[in-house]
Amino acid sequence: MTRVTAEQLATARGCVLGLMLGDAIGAAGGTVPASGPLRATSAGQLACFTMDGLIRAHVRHRHRGICHPPSVVWESYRSWAAIQGVPGFEVGGDSQRPAGWLAKVPALAERRGSAPATAAALQRRKIGTIDDPNGTSTGAHALTRTLPVALYPCEPAEMAALTHAGDAVAAAGLAGAVIRLLAGGHGLVEALESVARDAGDWSEASERSLVPALAAARSGPAALPELARLAPDAKAVSALAGGVYTTACFPGRETVHEALLFAASAGDGGHAATVAGALLGTAHGPDALPVDWLSRLELAWTADTLARDLVTELQDSPSGGEYFPPTDPWWRARYPG
Repeated sequence: MTRVTAEQLATARGCVLGLMLGDAIGAAGGTVPASGPLRATSAGQLACFTMDGLIRAHVRHRHRGICHPPSVVWESYRSWAAIQGVPGFEVGGDSQRPAGWLAKVPALAERRGSAPATAAALQRRKIGTIDDPNGTSTGAHALTRTLPVALYPCEPAEMAALTHAGDAVAAAGLAGAVIRLLAGGHGLVEALESVARDAGDWSEASERSLVPALAAARSGPAALPELARLAPDAKAVSALAGGVYTTACFPGRETVHEALLFAASAGDGGHAATVAGALLGTAHGPDALPVDWLSRLELAWTADTLARDLVTELQDSPSGGEYFPPTDPWWRARYPG
């Protein structure tokens, strides 16, 4: 008997599929082809490996009683680097051993952008922390790849600090706080405004992203010049500002299609659309996402499986544990902890 609820599944699937759909639409720059697959970027690929690491971390905790989730996610990123052919990483080489099913998905081995800050941080062989981050990059990948961490009992900013620093870490913390409120049943605009009012340690980044984005949304209807002002580049705070502005202007489930096209028009490399997709998907569930696009999403099955498995692992622990037997004998082969 599973303890997973329909609401938990809808929240996780909406968040992850919305993220991946926003990533693909953002990559198309808002000009979506009439047919053919909608492909992921390196940001979407890394988000998949984030979820893989989270599931493996929980499996490890269940079987060994202790675990440091950022370290396990770091190893999952090393698996991504190995199958991508990043210099310095070999499949099965060093202490890094790609394992589990995700490393066997062909589309995840294809180069879809370089993710230079993440690759460089992995090559430095140093696990960054919030107090001692790895490198100086404030790029958007720290935010987009860590959006699913809010579904797990861990701080998204810790995962961002593995490879990025400064405002990028803060942006991940802010977005995670919003997603957690949405998962708890808060309305979209309510959640955004709540985090903007009480940003805590991330108040400076909030003043540069959440606060101006919400003020712009309150001042009038969605406007492309305003989006360009808020999200002018590929930094994490720009992606957060653009994504928040979009969702505040298009908060309804019936306008997700319009919202993603609007966000993809930002000059930030498509990252605002990724953020908007994750927020709208979390708020409204997967059924609100455009079916015509979702059916063409290259990594839809992969992302949906990861979302379902993350919730299942947290609620049911199919691989068992020290004091109870497994309900799925193959779970640890898929997610070795």
